[in-house]
Amino acid sequence: MKVIGLTGSIATGKSTVATFLKDNGISVICADALAQELTQKGQPALKHIALIFGLEFLNQDGTLNRKKLGDLVFNDPDSRDKLNALMHPLVKSELIKQIQILRDKQESLVILDIPLLYESGFESLCDKIIVVYTPETLQKERLMSRNGYTEAEALSRIKAQMDIESKKSKADFVIDNSQDILTTKKHAKELLTLLNS
Repeated sequence: MKVIGLTGSIATGKSTVATFLKDNGISVICADALAQELTQKGQPALKHIALIFGLEFLNQDGTLNRKKLGDLVFNDPDSRDKLNALMHPLVKSELIKQIQILRDKQESLVILDIPLLYESGFESLCDKIIVVYTPETLQKERLMSRNGYTEAEALSRIKAQMDIESKKSKADFVIDNSQDILTTKKHAKELLTLLNS
């Protein structure tokens, strides 16, 4: 079974490519979805988050206030490091379990959709890595128009991750998503044919 990492940076279009691959029958394991499951009410990770950051990061119903925590970690590197130190080992363990389930089912190809693949040192889980790329100027424009962020807010989120040019230089494959969606899907389809060969 080939295990392929799929990453990018915020607003580069990684989710678009992941959806395209899923729609084409490829098994995609999403690290963000696993992290969300691990921080649901009643899960140990949520209790640790409350202990580390304080009860003010929980909603009244005891669920995680994701927006408040997101605002903190995108603007405070120390808090981001604390959250990553808690979550990355838990997510990695869950990814390994999910990969094994698909291996047991004799899947030939699995995609690991991991936004912070390089930042979290998850390269060891992958045979090859795809980076979905757009230049930083376009990332910023997309965040400002899509999320309504100010330029400063958009840049703080971009700078919280490894520089996209560095990710591009480390990749085995690059899908350029700076054109229209049809071009991106065409590149993804060509790459999928290559990976399945």
